[in-house]
Amino acid sequence: MRIAFIARSTLYKVHGGITVQVLETAKHLRELGIEVVVHLADEKIDYDEFDLLHFFDITRPANILYHTRKTRKPFVLSPVLIDYSEYDKKHRRGISGFIFRRFKADNNEYIKAVSRWLLAKDKLQSKNYLWKGHGSSIRAILRDVKMILPNSGQEYDQLNSIYALDKPYTVVPNGVDEKVFTPCKTTLKDDKLVVCAARIEGIKNQLNLIRALNNTGFRLLLIGDATPNQKGYYQQCRQVAGDNIKFIERISQEELISYYREAKVHVLPSWFETCGLSSLEAGAMGCNVVVTDKGYTREYFGEQAFYCDPGRVESIYRAVQRAAESPLQEDLQAKILSDFTWQQAAKQTLAAYKKVLPGIS
Repeated sequence: MRIAFIARSTLYKVHGGITVQVLETAKHLRELGIEVVVHLADEKIDYDEFDLLHFFDITRPANILYHTRKTRKPFVLSPVLIDYSEYDKKHRRGISGFIFRRFKADNNEYIKAVSRWLLAKDKLQSKNYLWKGHGSSIRAILRDVKMILPNSGQEYDQLNSIYALDKPYTVVPNGVDEKVFTPCKTTLKDDKLVVCAARIEGIKNQLNLIRALNNTGFRLLLIGDATPNQKGYYQQCRQVAGDNIKFIERISQEELISYYREAKVHVLPSWFETCGLSSLEAGAMGCNVVVTDKGYTREYFGEQAFYCDPGRVESIYRAVQRAAESPLQEDLQAKILSDFTWQQAAKQTLAAYKKVLPGIS
């Protein structure tokens, strides 16, 4: 079985959760004997070389439309559906915030896509997207997809509620590499050290996190680069931050693991999360995890995480405080290392492929 993974053209330039999902899933599928080639959406692809195409990120449908219009090869989709609407309408600042408060979510995503193209920050692979619009482009993709591979049942329900699809699906949760994120029982946790590992951007809500922990007894490490088109937000975070807040640009996996080992708390108070890969990684390393109550997080963390309202600074602080004062959630750690690994994700992905291509091994 030979599979083409097709992801956004900025997959390597703007490193994020999708980057990890694509590369780790490909790696572990190869370990199962499946040939996987990762292509960027702007690359020329010989479709005849593959049995199946696997697309990622329905929020950028122009990338997918370009290829599905050029071939009749069957394809599956990992939607990675993130709902930016609350952040866009209530919390985004500046001219873009003024504009987005006046339109529906699909219209706003259309504006973003066209703006990225006009400002040469990304490519618009399918010009049909310009007259089809965002919602119609997504519906065209969903009409032809053979199977949907959401990261949670909640994600599928959200996609269904917006676009009224009737397609088979297989839930493929995100994961961690259990060979890398191995808990260390001998390292003592610092209950005053809090880590947030994520790109610094508005949707991740580091500004409210800083306001929540500023000048408190906690030390906060913000680990990650600024998103290229949100330099202003990054500067605002730095200007507001007190002496107990430290910024660390994106670091090696080994360095990140050392911080996970030391910190008792990892926090990701985003305006929306599919799960938060760094939350899974930190949980696997034995951290108590503070996560947003917006998105699909409860399907991953259940009652074993500490939830916060991203719009309320006091809610973020209280959740961090509870996490710091509570015993380590060892049941969550065991659950992640058992159920949410890239090895498991690859097995579930392969099972989905076999349903779409029953005659190909």
